[in-house]
Formats: sequence, C-alpha cells, structure tokens
Amino acid sequence: MPNHTVMEINKLNLALSNLDKVFYTASNFTKAQVIDYYIRIAPVLLPHLIGRPLTLKRYPNGATAKFFYQKECPSFRPNWLSTVPVWSESKKRSINFCLAQDLPSLIWAVNLAAIELHTSLSRSEDILRPTMLVFDLDPGHPATIVHCAEVALTLHRILLESNLKSFPKTSGSKGIQVYIPLNTRTITYTQTKEFAHTLAKILEQQNPSLVVSKMKKDLRKGKIFIDWSQNDDHKTTVCVYSLRAKKYPTVSTPVTWEEVEAAYLQQAPDLLSFTTDQVLERVQTMGDLFAPVLELQQTLPNLKIKKMV
Repeated sequence: MPNHTVMEINKLNLALSNLDKVFYTASNFTKAQVIDYYIRIAPVLLPHLIGRPLTLKRYPNGATAKFFYQKECPSFRPNWLSTVPVWSESKKRSINFCLAQDLPSLIWAVNLAAIELHTSLSRSEDILRPTMLVFDLDPGHPATIVHCAEVALTLHRILLESNLKSFPKTSGSKGIQVYIPLNTRTITYTQTKEFAHTLAKILEQQNPSLVVSKMKKDLRKGKIFIDWSQNDDHKTTVCVYSLRAKKYPTVSTPVTWEEVEAAYLQQAPDLLSFTTDQVLERVQTMGDLFAPVLELQQTLPNLKIKKMV
C-alpha cells in the first residue's frame, strides 16, 4: 500500500495518509496495519459502535508518543459522517460527538490516528439510559492481570447468585473489565453506579488484602481497584475490539469465563493478552463472544452489603 492513497469503501472515497508511519515501534506495526486490522475486525466491531457517541483517542505520532482525547467531532469531517449532540453539564453546552455507523466512518476516524476507540455505555437516542454496566478491574503494581482474574471470578460467582449473566473482556492493557448487559429502558446511571459501588464494597469487605473500592490512588498498591465510577453518562470505556496504545498492538478482547479461570489457576498473564492477529483468528473460530451484551435484557436486584457478607 502506498504512503498516501484513496480507498473506495461503500462507494465513498477516503483519502488515507501516512500509511507507512510506524505506530508500534516494538513490532514495526504501521498505520497501514492499524487500518487493515480495523477493516478486518469491522463486522464484529461495528455493532458495538453503532449509535454510541464516540470519543477519539488520537496518537498522531504513534502509540508511545503524546496523545489527546477528542470528543467534539472535527469540523473538517465529511458531510456523510453522522454526529449527535450530547449535553455536557460541566461545559453547559452540547458536544457534537462523531458516530461510527459504518465502515467508512470507522476508517475515517482511524485515519486520524484514533488508535483507541472509547464509547458511551448508552446509545445516543437515550443517552441517560445505560444499556450495560461495567466493572473495570485495575491492578496496582505489583498486582497483575492474574489478580484481576481472581477478583473477576469472585464477582462472576456473586452475579450468578443474583441470576445475572456477565461477560469479561481484557482491557487490552493490564486489567479486566466485566460487563452486565441490561438493554432495558428503565435503568438509570444512578442505579448502575450504586449497584457497581455496592458490589465493589462487598468484594473489598470480603478480601481487603486484595480489593479496594475507594478512589484514592495511594490505596491501590498491590491491590485490584474496582472502578465502579465508570458507570456515568459523561464517561466512556474502551470499546471491545479496540486497539490499545501499548508497546505491542494489543486489543481489548472478549474472553470466556473458562479462559479467565485458566489464567488464574495457571498464574499465566499471557493467557489474557491478545494482539491483532490473535483476535482476528479468535473471531474466525469463536465468533463475537460479546454479541449477547448487545441484546440480553436483565434487571438489577437490590443489593445490601449486610445481606451479602
């Protein structure tokens, strides 16, 4: 592929630039390869992007260089790219977010060096109603993703006791994220945040040497911080199948609970780390493990700490 080219996608012409720029220096992975990955993963990625305000995390000089977040969709966007205004309480105005509704929109965004794609937990037509709840398990050094796996398995057991199905994915970085599909029009962010916070405190009470639910960063050393605060209408989380800006082109990858358990039992962090080629191969053999998150309808039970400990 030449350094600059025009690619026709769905009868639209997209100008692609700087294609030979190395975005991941450790593996000589170029911008052209980033775009190629997103084209190939699009059939399973796009359903998780459609209708969700998209925050672009842009790395114009590669994954280890400086980056910036872009919420306001650029004014130079093509006229066919969809946007949605979302009210920002902090700015006291609406922010016009990009929507990646199709392959041309996705590749247009990626060509802006948006290595990472961060999405809302709700859809634009009902922005204050989350379609899912997330627990973001973040290890504080020297804790690792294996410790995240231990906490995730405990969380999974508790959720099953409440008849809730949950779906894990790697963050693509150092942690694990556990999602509860909701997909009802009655649940609010107040409810999801309270539920996630309560359950985080339950796990902290059960295993205070490993789990922390408080936001203070100096409490996280050697522990797993359960970030419940992500359940908020003004926050975003990295989208499933998004690349991460790390040393190698790792991907936020859906996994099975059996894989999480295997990584914990074998104390093997490498079992929960996947690069682009591995993810594409997994999709070929396993399909989209995160597909149920799009449609499975569930409601949240009332949780009380004193009843759970």
